Parts: sequence; structure tokens; C-alpha cells
Amino acid sequence: MSKQFRKTSQPLLPLQKSTVDSPYVIYPSYPTGANKIRAGFPSLANEIIKHKTTIIDGFGGVLWGVFVENLKTALAETGKKVSFFNCAEALKSEPAIARLTEGSLNGNDPVFGKKYEGELIDFFDPKKLNLIKADSQSAINIIYGTGASLAGWNGFLIYLDVPKNEIQYRMRSKSITNLGAKEAGENTQMYKRFYFVDWVVQNKHKRKLLPTLDVIADEQRIDNIVWMKGRDFREALDAMSKNAFRARPWFEAGVWGGDWMKKKLHGLAQNEVNYAWSFELITPENGIVLESSGLLLEASFDFLMYRNAAAVLGKAEKRFGAEFPIRFDFLDTFRGGNLSIQCHPRPRYIKEKFGENFTQDETYYILDCEPGAHVYLGFQEGIEKEKFKNALTEAQQTGKEIDIVEYVQRFPAYKHDLFLIPNGTVHASGKNNLVLEISSTPYIFTFKMYDWQRLDLTGKPRPINIEHAMSNLYFDRKGKYVSENLISRTQLLEVKPNYKLYQLTTHPEHFYAVQRVEFTGDVRLSTRGQCQVCMLVEGEKIEVITQGSRQVFNYAETFVVPAAAANFELRNPSQALAKVVLAYVKDEA
Repeated sequence: MSKQFRKTSQPLLPLQKSTVDSPYVIYPSYPTGANKIRAGFPSLANEIIKHKTTIIDGFGGVLWGVFVENLKTALAETGKKVSFFNCAEALKSEPAIARLTEGSLNGNDPVFGKKYEGELIDFFDPKKLNLIKADSQSAINIIYGTGASLAGWNGFLIYLDVPKNEIQYRMRSKSITNLGAKEAGENTQMYKRFYFVDWVVQNKHKRKLLPTLDVIADEQRIDNIVWMKGRDFREALDAMSKNAFRARPWFEAGVWGGDWMKKKLHGLAQNEVNYAWSFELITPENGIVLESSGLLLEASFDFLMYRNAAAVLGKAEKRFGAEFPIRFDFLDTFRGGNLSIQCHPRPRYIKEKFGENFTQDETYYILDCEPGAHVYLGFQEGIEKEKFKNALTEAQQTGKEIDIVEYVQRFPAYKHDLFLIPNGTVHASGKNNLVLEISSTPYIFTFKMYDWQRLDLTGKPRPINIEHAMSNLYFDRKGKYVSENLISRTQLLEVKPNYKLYQLTTHPEHFYAVQRVEFTGDVRLSTRGQCQVCMLVEGEKIEVITQGSRQVFNYAETFVVPAAAANFELRNPSQALAKVVLAYVKDEA
């Protein structure tokens, strides 16, 4: 492309797996066997010429113009006459799409909308779709674009996937638009439309296509396509659903961000201003990376859930379906700043206002901290709702700073503490923490009430949501209630010569439980019919053994053991004590 197509300091996923050992693997991959992944447009063209008709569908965010030009170049070498048809010509007009989506976008709200309930076909004019006919004089006919399979052609089906982080980098560079838009919009409005509309309908669409895909392709490296046959892809998903694996993490800077990850996680770009977040396992935005003969292909995590939700989640699939229920992410405030004073919506509120099926119940596990670090949690005993609201409103209107501890309690934070943050609880991490946030999966529903009167990294104020917050806060979570109910107690469950298993108590609102196993040597555990989300929180590395896999995971790496693994073994090669945190859905939830 003539212009920059992505705006970020983060590098692209490399084409090939690194052979260098690292204390933290930024690009974790799952092996699929030899010669399953292929690279290059010529190899894809050689597959396409075997078929008279090809449908190339894909996720929004694909750079279709670049892809088609590269494919045309490769196909020209075959000498065959090829006709291309762009399904975007059958999209409804921009005004019609605006009317279709306006109920999901809440006007110019910078963050919140409500999930669109329709389908991808809603964006197309059926008459125009039916008019797209193959050219009988061409040796090869190709229809392409997001939604191409809706035209009803029969033929060879290719699906182009692009990771959510790359979609956001492309959004920031204005190289892509929302579905049916002619021009890129303002970043917050584009992301809101992606989250509440575009991704919703495109996920439904790709779920329907997964069983019959002939090829899955990773489009993020725009001049070097990587692809594998649909049959091999589905077999890889089946293997993953029974064995331990990692999602691919990605990293973002923020106004309060710190330098712990920059210093401790090998391979991160050092020219970034800071790292506030690591999306260790936020499944709506993570990818899974497959590896074959050294080549890497990334596909969105939700493909795994659409294929194998019951195997991955076990008993929890009955409640959550294909939605992965637990997330792990890092909040890094080392030599950074405090998070905003915030809360998250109650279950009914998040369903009625935003269309989510469950809410953002959180915990803060302190993976590391500096002396003097603290967490803001719960109200002071004498809290008065209206006085608190008036103070927040005045601060928002005047820029006046608040002595927040007049209203909100502050607790010292120590390594391996667990703070409980059920929905409606006022909270924030303070400076000099590396928080492992163990939470239910929804992740954008943060109602900021006070942000220390600072600007974001672009020099603009961050959105403040006082009214949303006041509709969701529990003002009875105050005083002694907080120390007695919102700071986890560690309970010893089981002792053997080489290990101890602890329960870290959670709040009744939390549908997930948290445990920690501390061990030397080998420990054999059962999934108990529930998916286990895990992290090595102390120690250098461990080996995780399941029925069909033996993998090494390092300190601070999140890994998943699906319910279908049944049993798994943790092996500590060091003489020093290793500690692994495990989170899983409670049976009663």
C-alpha cells in the first residue's frame, strides 16, 4: 500500500516460529503437525485454479483491495481468464445502514452501545446480491468480500481472518472502515460500531461457515498470505480442545501504564511509552496461533469455541454456550499512576442497556508490587450517596481534585493478595502494582467516576460515566463489610508431601472460583469437568502434561486446560517452590 496500513509500535506476528528460548513467549503457538500451513499467494492461487468457482469471504478489517491485487498477480501466472466480483457492490446505502444500526450506537456516546440482534444479511440488498452472476466465458470466477458467501454461489470456500488487535491498528491508521462505510470515522466511534454491530454479525456469519470452509487464511501480513485447509484447521481445533494451550497476548499503552511488563516480558517493543494492559486471555479479542513446519497462522479464539465449546467448557457450556466465561489480563501501574475510580454494571443493567449475557465481575490478584502499593476498594463507613455524587460532578465540571479517600477506602497491597470486585463495587488499582485481573469476560464496561483530572495519551479527557456509575454502585459495601467480604481469605484444602492446594475465597456474585497450588516435583490434578484457566505466578517455568500434549509454560504466562483434558499434570523442574493460580466456573454457577 502507498500509505501506512497499521498505526502501532507493535510488530506483526512473525511468519516463522522462533527457535530461541524465551522467559516469556509473546507469540505462543500450538503444533498441528508437518506441512499443514502454507505461505504465499502463488500457493493459494495454485489451489484456486483447481476450481471454476471460488468464494472468498472474510472478517471486517481485511484489506480487500490489497489482497485482490496480490491474488490477481499470482493468478496471472497461470494464464487462465479470471473474473472477480466484489460483493460490497450489493451492500445497502450508507444512509440505510445508518438507520439499521442507530439503535445500537447510542448517538455519539464515546464508549457504550447495545449489541445488534440481527444478521450480516441485513446489510445487503438481496436483489443486488442475486444480480452478481458468474461469467460463463471465464475459466475461473471469484466472488470476494465480507459476506461473499451470502450471494449463494456454490464453489470453493476460502475465509480470510484478521486479528482484532490488527483491526484496531488498521482503524487507527484509517486504512479500513466499518461495514458499508465509505470513509473511516473517529476512532472511538469506529470501535464502538465494531464491538456492538460489525463484530456481532460477522461472528454469527463465520460460525455458520466454519463447518464447510475449504481454506482458512491469516491475512494480517498483507503481502504474504498464510493458509491451511479447512479440514486441517478443524482437526487442530479439535486437538486444542483436549490439551493445554495459550492464546496470543497483545499489549496496549495507557495514561496510567507502567514499566513492569516492558522490563520483565522479553521481546516487547521498548519504544512504546508504557504498557498498561496485556490482553493475556480476553477471548473476544485474542487469537490462537497454529504452527506447522515452523510457519505460524493466527485465527480468532472464537473459532475454537464455535467448534468445541462443550469440550472446552465442560459443565459450564450449558450456561455460557460459545462464550468463554473467564478472562485474565495484566494491569501494570509500576512507576505509572492510579487507575480511575470506577465500577462495573449489575447483571440486569448490562443485559438491558448493552445486550451482554453476563457482567464484568472482577478480582485483582497482586502478581507483584512495590512497597507501599495499595488498592482502592469499597466505601468509607460514613459515605453519603448524594455528597459523593456532588463531589464527582463538581470535579468533572471544574477540574477540581478530590481527596478520594474521604469517600473510598484504600488498602495496602502485597504479593499474592486477592481483592474481590463484584459488580457495583467502587474500586481502582493504585500505583506500583502488577495486577493479574481475574474476571468474567466482558471487558469494556467500566464506569469511570474520577480520573485524577488527567488527559489520555492523545491529550484528551477520558470519558467519565457518573450517571451510569450511580445507577450501579452498592453503597452498602462500606466500612468493615469491605475488609470482611471483599478481601479474599486463603483456605488450605489439601496437603501432600510435595504440594499444598489453597482455595482463595471469592464473593457470592462471582461465578468463578480461584485456587492456588504450591508445589515441587509433580502434581496431578483433575479438571473436574470444568475448564481451568491458569498462570504460573511464582517460579521460572513448569511443564504441563495432558493426554496428547507436553508443553512448557513460563512465569506470568496464561494457559488454558480444557475440561475435556480430564486430568493434567504439572511438573516443576526446579527445586524451588512453584505457584500456579487456577480459575474455573463454580459448579453451582
